[in-house]
Amino acid sequence: MTLLTLDHALLAAAPAGLRAELTDIDPAEFLDRCTRIDGPVTLGEWSCSGTDFTVTLELTDHLRTVIATGSPVAAMTSALYDEGYPLEILQFRQRRTEAGTATFVLCEFNGRRGWAAAMADNGAESTVRAMIAGVNLLAR
Repeated sequence: MTLLTLDHALLAAAPAGLRAELTDIDPAEFLDRCTRIDGPVTLGEWSCSGTDFTVTLELTDHLRTVIATGSPVAAMTSALYDEGYPLEILQFRQRRTEAGTATFVLCEFNGRRGWAAAMADNGAESTVRAMIAGVNLLAR
């Protein structure tokens, strides 16, 4: 899959309200705006087995590993809060596409709101990546 295909697949899967906000930008700009990977939190390692998952977050000066069963949203929200990033999820949308699972989260952090998005092979990883994108988008 090329990056251009991913751009189009993710944009096409976006909730209607988000697409309406972004009518004047091209897919590459959408990817840059909503899938922010540079910032204070990056995804180190990731693994998932059924409902169990392990994620290692790379923070500014240390690593944090989260091991959880059940909801990646609850575990990530708790871990991010503990690290000083009280990210609130206001809306959550997820859809399967031919390119993978697309996740869109409308987040609030430090009085700022914005949509973040991610695409991954499964819903749990896509969720984790979208939440990290939300922190990185709003923490700058």
